[in-house]
Amino acid sequence: MTNLPAEVAEFLKARQIAVAGVSRNPNQPANLVYRKLKQAGHEVFAVNPKASQVEGGPSYSDLRSIGQPIGAVVVATHPGVALQIVRECADLGIRQVWFHRSFCEGSVSEDAVRACKQGGINCIVGGCPMMYCDPVDFGHRCMRWILKFGNRVP
Repeated sequence: MTNLPAEVAEFLKARQIAVAGVSRNPNQPANLVYRKLKQAGHEVFAVNPKASQVEGGPSYSDLRSIGQPIGAVVVATHPGVALQIVRECADLGIRQVWFHRSFCEGSVSEDAVRACKQGGINCIVGGCPMMYCDPVDFGHRCMRWILKFGNRVP
């Protein structure tokens, strides 16, 4: 997609991206994001402390267990877990975090967003990479357009 918002372009520069919240259920939003990022050419790591395998590959219990540098993290978990993930990002030097959210609360935790700002972590609050990774499907183009009116996406 041309003319990406600056913070989205910076996030998507990362070649290695972890997606926290990938489920054994392939229809969950985190799984869709995981597959879209892979399709877009990123090396993607699934994070789920309750599964050892998801989407046909390994799942990691946390960011530390991935064992290699990660450039960015999509948080697509319950908001109660978001702060813990941000703290791991800070410890590991990860400076790009995207909190998944569409029309509801999503994965956004005000404490986690505050921790990002205090820790020098660039965070995107709202929407998801599926709204920006080409080819963007019709549904995500519509959601991006609608959510922009409420300042809920970059």
